[in-house]
Amino acid sequence: MGDSGLVQDVHKGHRPRQAGAKAKKKEIHQKKKKGLSTDRHNPRAFSVANIKRTQRNTQRNLDRQQQKEHVPLVDRTEALPPPSLVVVMGPKGCGKTTLIRSLVKYYTGQNLSDVLGPITVVAGKSKRITLFECPSDDLCAMLDLAKTADLVLLMVDGSFGFEMETFEFLNMLQTHGFPKVMGVMSHLDGLKNNKALNKTKKRLKQRFWTEIYQGAKMFYLSGVINHKYLKGEIRNITLYISRMKYRPLTWRNTHPYVLVDRFEDITRPEVLAATPQAERDLVLYGFVRGAHLKPSMKVHVIGAGDYDMQTVDALPDPCPLPEKEGSRSSLKTKDTLLYAPMANVGAVRYDADAMYINLRHLHYTKPDALDPAARAAAAAAVASGEGEEGSEEEEEESSSEEEGEEGKKGGVGRKRAPAELVRRLQDVSHGLDEKLEGAGMRLFAGGELLKGGGEEEEEEEEEEEEEDEEDEEEDEEEEEENGGALGDNYDDDDEEEEEEEEEEEEEEEEEEEEEEEEEEEEEEGGGGGGGWGGQRRRQQRRSPP
Repeated sequence: MGDSGLVQDVHKGHRPRQAGAKAKKKEIHQKKKKGLSTDRHNPRAFSVANIKRTQRNTQRNLDRQQQKEHVPLVDRTEALPPPSLVVVMGPKGCGKTTLIRSLVKYYTGQNLSDVLGPITVVAGKSKRITLFECPSDDLCAMLDLAKTADLVLLMVDGSFGFEMETFEFLNMLQTHGFPKVMGVMSHLDGLKNNKALNKTKKRLKQRFWTEIYQGAKMFYLSGVINHKYLKGEIRNITLYISRMKYRPLTWRNTHPYVLVDRFEDITRPEVLAATPQAERDLVLYGFVRGAHLKPSMKVHVIGAGDYDMQTVDALPDPCPLPEKEGSRSSLKTKDTLLYAPMANVGAVRYDADAMYINLRHLHYTKPDALDPAARAAAAAAVASGEGEEGSEEEEEESSSEEEGEEGKKGGVGRKRAPAELVRRLQDVSHGLDEKLEGAGMRLFAGGELLKGGGEEEEEEEEEEEEEDEEDEEEDEEEEEENGGALGDNYDDDDEEEEEEEEEEEEEEEEEEEEEEEEEEEEEEGGGGGGGWGGQRRRQQRRSPP
């Protein structure tokens, strides 16, 4: 140990610092000596961990952006758009009619007996929808509804699966622009096993997504109670319908079309009686959708051909949106939440060979009001100022004729009263407030007549009374001046009146004698029926001429 050559140094050698402020300064100094750039450059800092996954995400984002890009279309809907057309499509026996009844019951609270034609309901404060059942056995109807539908509720029988009619309708939708589509799966109450039920739902949903798009909405109807689906399941469907926004399609922006709610055949009966195959005149009612409809356009009636329109008129909305609070004209006005004339709901009903319109508030119609020539003559008379007098005379004549006819038939005055009352009410030209302006009342018998009104009316009445008094005074003065001549005339008038009274008394005596003779004859003949007839004849004879 004392030998120095055998001793080893146990200390470690000096190692320069690899990090920190001194190391950075030294590194920058070395780079400057070598002429290298001092900027930071780390190629691995900006690389990806998984290159394959990054490529897939990038491609997916580009595809999504490409799907959102489309040609901008002009939205031709007005401020108050027509009801949106919701088509219920599905094969026979899948529950289309039950679904429409359940939706109408939820929206309006009314039960539909017949589901026929368009059914318009108010779905919210600013939304209306028209429900239409698409027949699955009519390709023409499927084609027309594929052009005009805003939303399609595609019903699928859960116990059977998709059928050929469903795929045919989907192909038609793709041809005409493909509107919004929602699936509704019914008849799931037949699957009692939960495992089989879940498998069926998953399998049909995947098939539905393959035909429509990934993530398309589908609803499930588990059962039926009182011929309607469960209220909670129907509520879910109505929520999605109310939130749905529709994209304008190309065919509708270029074509005006009308889904006919009801129609009337106005062809004259005598023409049809003579020639049953004669051309008919029809009036079609419905909401105009799509572009604007002009009277000069030709229209194509499905299954009939092209025709010219005679007139196009704008009518009041049969199913308006609910009014705001405080805007109702009276308490009796109610919001119309349902309009389905083909389904025998409301005032219009259809039969196999006729159409009936129930006018609840119309009790009496004058025959002249139904004749166009008479209406034109009455309007001309009113314009010339002679209509009021003529109408009063005609009313008196018609009323006297009716009384005479009813008297012949043995009518009673009580039966004539309602018709006369309604006629007078319809002929009223002044309101009740106008008639009550000059009305008055007496508090005591023989008292003054108290009238309503302000000071101006009282002053006018006083002036009129003063003018009347002045006129009476002037008449009295003239009578005093011409008293002699007037007195002679008065004497002659008194004599004529006395003679007329004597003649009337003689006639009454003769009538009484005849009546006594008739009574004696009846007593001799006996019989209750003759006595009633004689009494009837006496009443008629006693009536003044």
